[in-house]
Amino acid sequence: MADPKGFLKVTERELPPRRPVPVRIMDWKEVYEASDSGVLRRQAGRCMDCGIPFCHQGCPLGNLIPEWNDLTWRGEGRAASERLHATNNFPEFTGRLCPAPCESACVLGINQPAVTIKQVEVSIADEAFSNGWIEPEPPGRLTGKTVAVVGSGPAGLAAAQQLTRAGHTVAVFERDDRIGGLLRYGIPDFKMEKKHLEARLRQMQDEGTRFRARVEIGKDISWSDLRARYDAVVVATGSTLPRDLPIPGRDLAGVHFAMEYLVESNRAVAGEHVPNQISAHGKHVVVIGGGDTGADCIGTAHRHGALSVTNLAIGKQPPAERPDTQPWPMAPAIFEVQSAHEEGGERAYLASTVEFLANDVGEVRALRVAETEYVDGRRVPKSGTEREIPADLVLIAMGFTGPERTALEEQLGTQFTGRGNVTRDDRFQTATPGVFVAGDAGRGQSLIVWAIAEGRAAAAEVDRYLMGETQLPAPVRPTDVAIGLQPA
Repeated sequence: MADPKGFLKVTERELPPRRPVPVRIMDWKEVYEASDSGVLRRQAGRCMDCGIPFCHQGCPLGNLIPEWNDLTWRGEGRAASERLHATNNFPEFTGRLCPAPCESACVLGINQPAVTIKQVEVSIADEAFSNGWIEPEPPGRLTGKTVAVVGSGPAGLAAAQQLTRAGHTVAVFERDDRIGGLLRYGIPDFKMEKKHLEARLRQMQDEGTRFRARVEIGKDISWSDLRARYDAVVVATGSTLPRDLPIPGRDLAGVHFAMEYLVESNRAVAGEHVPNQISAHGKHVVVIGGGDTGADCIGTAHRHGALSVTNLAIGKQPPAERPDTQPWPMAPAIFEVQSAHEEGGERAYLASTVEFLANDVGEVRALRVAETEYVDGRRVPKSGTEREIPADLVLIAMGFTGPERTALEEQLGTQFTGRGNVTRDDRFQTATPGVFVAGDAGRGQSLIVWAIAEGRAAAAEVDRYLMGETQLPAPVRPTDVAIGLQPA
């Protein structure tokens, strides 16, 4: 284990500092400064190597957290990277983007601040890349089997890498002009610079994975034709249909879904010319939705030079501490201050938007908002509490309702659950033999760590389907639920 008395000697939780707000909102670089190696080793040394490491259960990937904490504390970075990559294809992504349910399940967290698992993870991955330890792992032999993976987000990339390493010939199809899915166009650079994605894609290409951008399955190639061409197909298209807010004034100019705004901004940051780009510059911005996507919009609006940013959430403000109803090792719903929230703006809870108000030329000028009250378990606007909030740009970040379904239904006869997700069995297979589904398309909107875990598990089932057996790891089943998380 790491330092046997580390958790007694070091009781404080230390994270790398965030760059000063006035500096970081002037660029799109990542918020955190580089980790100090001494701080990192001290924090890794707090790991207790518990008899039952609940952090394993908190992480859908089953990361071997005590092992790589110990190796980090000992200064054995390469060995730590090997243990980390044994269960996680992309720790440089999860270490930046995952909300770390492993830390909520950390045993030390019962009466002390949890081990900084997420920071140790990303530091191991970054050190491995900087030292050239991340090398291609091409298969020793080819099986002669072919697999099409549709969607190049974290689930699709994880499935593709696993299947390529198993010896199958894998092609990843992406309808956008560049590979990466949500990692490419949904995540702002201040959370993850795209150089990390590019480095991993180079490794995958060198291993033999083939990437096909600008190909929309269902349109350029039908789903039925794709199934006929390949021995197996993995649907990893994500949950892309945004939840709308159908209230008066919804069609006004200046009211947009969050992803419309974020995708255009990410393209511009990448150096692309974006005609008529949605910009927050010089505008009063209102973001509806208190989740991660809403926070991404807030941080982006600050960097665009918004006059003001207001974030509205329909529900109650979460408590600052773990509530009694969500005891350890559950992942509690607590009030979170992300880097974007530090940068300015106002956060309002129990706020129900009832109408978008127009100016003389058909553009949004304000929102009419009422206090939320709970009636028979439903959240409704409370009469008599209405007020106006000035708004030149409104971004709807209320989550997603499922994958796009028309082409799948018409061309493959794919079935969907009542929640809008692709129906699948306990081996990730749909009703069409040889067609599998992984990630948000089958699970519903979830965490990046779940997407990677499902991609790895679905790859194992595809390999079993093609070869009759598999040695690929399957960390999760479609029905699995992490501690404290509700089923999708």
